[in-house]
Amino acid sequence: MPDRARVLLVDDREENLIALEAILSSLDVVPVRARSGEEALKALLSTDFALILLDVRMPGMDGFETAAHIKRRERTRNIPIIFLTVVDSAPDYAFRGYAAGAVDYLTKPFDPWVLRAKVAVFVELYTMNRRLTEQAALLRDRLSNELPRGGDHASVLAELAGRVTAVEDELRRVQELADKSGDRPLNGAVAELSERVSHLRAGFDALG
Repeated sequence: MPDRARVLLVDDREENLIALEAILSSLDVVPVRARSGEEALKALLSTDFALILLDVRMPGMDGFETAAHIKRRERTRNIPIIFLTVVDSAPDYAFRGYAAGAVDYLTKPFDPWVLRAKVAVFVELYTMNRRLTEQAALLRDRLSNELPRGGDHASVLAELAGRVTAVEDELRRVQELADKSGDRPLNGAVAELSERVSHLRAGFDALG
C-alpha cells in the first residue's frame, strides 16, 4: 500500500495548527506541523509533501519569504502552496501571495469545507502524479527488459494498456471534482496532469 500523502501545516500559533488538523482529520492524509518558516524548510529537506498550507504572518521569516525559499529549491519548487492569512491583511497580500508562487490564497476565518475540498483535490492530483510516474517507469522497464527478449508482446501490452486506462479513468473523476469547484488553480493543475497522461497514452498507442 502506498504511503499516505503528507500535508505541511506552517503556522506559529498552536491553536491554528490544531484547527487545521481538525479540518483535515476526515481526509486520508498525514498532517505535519511546522511552527516557523525555518522549521518548514527543514521538514522539506527530507520529506515529500502533497501540499503546503502556509500562514503569511509569522515572526522572523514570514510566509512570503518562506515560499520564496521553497520555490528556489529544485526538490520543492513544484509543491502547491495555499497561503492563509487574516481578513484584515494588507490589500496587496493576495497579489504578493500569487507572485510568490501560491496556487491559492484564503483569508481567515475561512470555510472549513472549502479548505478541506481544496486540499482533497490537490492530494488527489499528487497521488495521481505519483502513480503516473510509477506507470511510466514500469512501461519503460517492461519495454526495455521483456519485449527485446522475445516475450509475450501481446500480454505485456494488454497489461500496460489496462494500467494506462485506469489512470485515465481516475483522472476523469478528478477533473469532475475540479470542474464542480470552479477553482481556476485546481483546473490548471488538472490540465497539466491531463497533458502528461495524454503524452503517456500517445507513446503507448504508438507501440500498438
